[in-house]
Amino acid sequence: MLKAIHHAAIICSDYETSKHFYSQILGLKIIAKNYRVERRSYKLDLALPDGGQIELFSFEGAPARPSRPEAQGLRHLAFVVDSVAEYKAYLIGQGIEVEDIRIDEYTGKAFTFFQDPDGLPLELYQAK
Repeated sequence: MLKAIHHAAIICSDYETSKHFYSQILGLKIIAKNYRVERRSYKLDLALPDGGQIELFSFEGAPARPSRPEAQGLRHLAFVVDSVAEYKAYLIGQGIEVEDIRIDEYTGKAFTFFQDPDGLPLELYQAK
C-alpha cells in the first residue's frame, strides 16, 4: 500500500540559483549536499515540513523542458500554504512573478502559480 510521496526530483540548469531559490526563498531545509565527481553532478536534498523531500539535481547538458505546462509528464508541483494571498505577497517581495489568485471550482480553495528559476510551474494551494 502506498503511504505518501517521499520526494519529487527536479533537474535544474543552474545549481546555485536553484539552491538559493528552494532553500532561501522557499525556506526548505537542506538535509544533504552531494557532488558526484564521476557525473559532474550536484544533488541537494531538501526537507518539506510534512516529511517529504525535494531532490535537486544538476546535470551538464540536460535538455530544457519541451513546453509548459501541457507537455506529457508531471504538470506542476503544488505546495500547501496557510494563506495563498500572504505567500503570494512574500514571493512578490522576493522579486518572483506570481499569477493572479484563482478559486478552485470544485473545492472553493484559493490557488495560484509561480515558477522556479528554470520555469518549472509551482503552485500555492490554500490549506483550509
